[in-house]
Formats: sequence, C-alpha cells, structure tokens
Amino acid sequence: MKELHKTSFRESLAIQKRVIGALLMREIITRYGRNNIGFLWLFVEPLLFTLVIVLMWKFFRASNVSALNIIAFVITGYPMMMMWRNASGRAIGSISANASLLYHRNVRVLDTILARMFLEIAGATIAQILIMGVLIAVQWIEPPADIFYMLLAWLLMSVFAIGLGLVICSVAFRFEPFSKVWNSLSFVMMPISGAFFFVHNLPQQIQHYVLMIPMVHGTEMFRAGYFGGNSVTYENPWFIILCDLVLLLLGLAMVAQFSKGVEPQ
Repeated sequence: MKELHKTSFRESLAIQKRVIGALLMREIITRYGRNNIGFLWLFVEPLLFTLVIVLMWKFFRASNVSALNIIAFVITGYPMMMMWRNASGRAIGSISANASLLYHRNVRVLDTILARMFLEIAGATIAQILIMGVLIAVQWIEPPADIFYMLLAWLLMSVFAIGLGLVICSVAFRFEPFSKVWNSLSFVMMPISGAFFFVHNLPQQIQHYVLMIPMVHGTEMFRAGYFGGNSVTYENPWFIILCDLVLLLLGLAMVAQFSKGVEPQ
C-alpha cells in the first residue's frame, strides 16, 4: 500500500503562498476588471480620497489656525484610519463572494478573508507612500523624523486591522444584520480613532479614557515617528501589540469555529 505523502512545513507555506496569491489576483480582477487602468485602482482610489482631503485643508488655509503643518497632520492620521476601517470592513462578504472556490481542497475560509484584507492594506500602504512622497517633493510637508517608527506603527495597525476583520467577519457570519451595524459603528469610531486630534491637546480628565482605544495609540505612534520632537504623543506600542495578539487569537478561534459549517456553493 502506497504511503501518503506528509506535507512539510515549508511545503505548506509554499502552498499557502500560492493560494493567497491566486485569491488576490482573482479579487483584483473581480473588483477592478481588466479595462482602463485595471489593478492600479487598488491604490489610485485611496490615493484620490486622501488627496481630496489634503487639498481641502490646504486651500481652506487651515494652517493659519495652528503652527503645526496641518497637511502633515492630516496625512499622518486620515490614511491610517481608512486603512484599518476599510480592511476590517472588507472582510465582511468575503466568504459569500468566494464560496465556490471552497471546492478546492487547498482553499480555506480563512484564506478568502485574509486575501481581501491583504489587498486593502496593500492599496492603502502604496497610496500612503506615494502621497507622502509627492507632498515632500513639492515641499508641502517635511521628510519624516523617524521612518522606522512610522513603519512599525503602520505594521502594528495592519495586524490590528486583520485581527479586527476576523472578529467582525465571524460575528457577521453568525448574525447577518451586524454587517449593516458595523458600517455605522465604524463611521462613529472615526472621530475617536485619533486621526483628528492629538491626545495632548485633549482635557486631562478624558485623556485616560481616550488612551483605552487601540487606534489612538497607533495614530499617536505614527505621528511621533513623523514629527519627532516637534509633537507630544502618548503612544504605548506594547498596548497595541497586546491588542493585536488578543484580536488575532480571538479572530482565528472564531473563524476556525464557524468555518466547519461553511459549505461550498
């Protein structure tokens, strides 16, 4: 009797990489098509949204209100907020959109969720790099004080978005109306995410409560990397790491629990 081949860890990683890559390509083609600029919409779309916000602040001369470069303030808050919001929100609906692919033995429910979120994070990341590069080139903003710290903040918030997306997708799968609730809830969370304020500028009696929100720490950390000693921030990277681990473990457990009952369509 022929022995079954045991897949090594390295082979499993290679298979996983191919599966995620194929799902990403399918998602790009399904969402953006092959016409016009095609997959370039992946980062052009968030880039245009961010550019509109920047131009509004620029030409309304909001910089007259504060000595801080208001464009730099916007560009270090708004894109990150949209990244975690869009990436986590996109997880909803990923299963139904890719249910037919579950006939393939190497495709799992988790793969379809991760592919969507990776795509959103990649688009937001490229858009952030491009818009900052352009604004630095035209001298509307200064170069960052600590790029590494900014990259670390972005990475931590990307992991946060993935963990949050897994939890949201799991809840929405069990309770379908939650997908509508989350759209409204995430919109309400935008003004308290830290994108539009420095914690230092808030009244001291509410700073403690605001710092219980993980997204605030991510934004403060990102701005600390950009502004350096020109700003006072209250980020705690270890708090973000803890929140990331809790969300990831909870999200993976929830997905593993409900995915057993998902049937290919």
